[in-house]
Amino acid sequence: MSRKIEKKRIWHAIRRCSISIFMLCMVIILIKLAPNYEVNHLSDRTNLIINNNNITTSLRTDVIIENDTVYLSFDDMKNFFDEYLTIENNKIITTSNTKTAAIPIDGGKVFENGSYINMDYEIIQRDGKYYLPINKLEKIYNIEVKYNDEKDIITIDSLSRKTVTALASKNLNIKYKPTSYSKTVDKVKRGETITVIPSENQENKWIKVRSPKGVIGYIKKSNIIDEKVIREDLERSKIDGKVSIAWDYYNQYTAAPTRTDTIKGVNVVAPSFFELRSDGSIAVNVGKSGTNYINWAKQNNIEVWPVLSNSMLNNLDAVSNMLSTFETRANLIDNIINELVKIDVQGIHVDFENMNKSDKDNYSRFIIELAPRLREIGMRLSVLLTEPDGSDTWSLCYDRHVIGNVADYVVFMGYDQHTASSQTAGTIAGADWVELNINKFLGQEGVSKDKIILAMPFYTRLWIEENGKLSNRVVNMKDVKIPSNATKVWDDNLKQNYIEYKVGNAVYKMWIEDEESISSKLDLVNKYDLAGAGFWEKDRENEDIWDIVEQKLK
Repeated sequence: MSRKIEKKRIWHAIRRCSISIFMLCMVIILIKLAPNYEVNHLSDRTNLIINNNNITTSLRTDVIIENDTVYLSFDDMKNFFDEYLTIENNKIITTSNTKTAAIPIDGGKVFENGSYINMDYEIIQRDGKYYLPINKLEKIYNIEVKYNDEKDIITIDSLSRKTVTALASKNLNIKYKPTSYSKTVDKVKRGETITVIPSENQENKWIKVRSPKGVIGYIKKSNIIDEKVIREDLERSKIDGKVSIAWDYYNQYTAAPTRTDTIKGVNVVAPSFFELRSDGSIAVNVGKSGTNYINWAKQNNIEVWPVLSNSMLNNLDAVSNMLSTFETRANLIDNIINELVKIDVQGIHVDFENMNKSDKDNYSRFIIELAPRLREIGMRLSVLLTEPDGSDTWSLCYDRHVIGNVADYVVFMGYDQHTASSQTAGTIAGADWVELNINKFLGQEGVSKDKIILAMPFYTRLWIEENGKLSNRVVNMKDVKIPSNATKVWDDNLKQNYIEYKVGNAVYKMWIEDEESISSKLDLVNKYDLAGAGFWEKDRENEDIWDIVEQKLK
């Protein structure tokens, strides 16, 4: 009897142990599987997929769908499509890669890239917010918008981005995570087209995809066939290597210089073809000499980016008026585009200086609205900027961050540290001052290093101190003469040779720009891996300088 009881006890102990082990295994399995069966908390609202990313939780307001039209709020449009979206004079002004458009809020013709077009659209207002019909703006943003009412999913794909598709080799379950036991989020039938989503972290056996209904998940890589790229990234070509610009300045009363030989180490030239008039028109000085100049540049594989300057305008208010409205900016932009197309060049330098501080935002709008128009015709945009933290009309009139974000290149004019009106004698462009401002561009101004071109001077100033008075005059690099009685000292902070000498009661001082100083500035271009360098201006230099430019910029 006792033996039977003992056996029974052992059997119950084994049974209890087995149950415990089973329950422990179930707990482990549930813990492992639970994340793969995560509940879709977005099932109660319309999901928005932009370029294969579900951004629904990032929306500031819900999507509205009415009469087959998909509406996104102004704030969400600004967040995901155009960070510079704005409202001006009852029009929504928007830009994309190659379009600038003004859309009347109350309806009417849309102004797009210089022309009025008919568009069937309506902007609606809810709770004090404007909502834009995103599927009516497909051509402006170069996108494709689709809505799947079964899954309540909107997909928006940029037609400027790479797209890869494949076919399902059999009926497939799309999984929530890349595991066989994960939750099924959608099904595709054999032969259906799916979008393949690049994913750096995906496991080798699995691939991230988007179903025809817009659902994102995973399938085994072995279950797709006929994978192909149906669209490549449309990237704007950049200058190969470092940009190296030589400015060719001449005024409106003289002709473009005659060039016959290439300029060693230079791949861009900037002739003074355009001057701004007060009515928004452009004074053009190209003519036969300018045409010959362009042909010379093309024959030597040098790009031509003419300068558009406001130097003819002595009245700051004239520039203010020109930038004050979308219509006046659009008129100026149309004039720029027309002139550039006529002469068949590769880009433009916009050089607006001496502006009111109050024009800062409107000048940014001008650059924002000009950039897409230039991209549409395949031309580069470079904007000349002064150092940060100066005077209102010289430095504080620019939003360098916005301009640097929008333009292809920004030129930091690394001169004049000491101007003609300075009360103390000093250098034109000391290396320490130049480097300080490069760091300001990169840091406080937030401009990308691959957009910054450092411009350096081929001239200096000779300072004369006599009887308590200070005067100065410009001396070109090639014209620098060092008298026999001059004391010449290398300043390692400025990376310049300094000379001082006396003539009678006058003390002469000069911080020299020469091969050594320019070489040091080119070292800064390479130290900070900037986009390139520029030189103001051609024909002021010593000829040997171009060997250094070629060597330093490769």
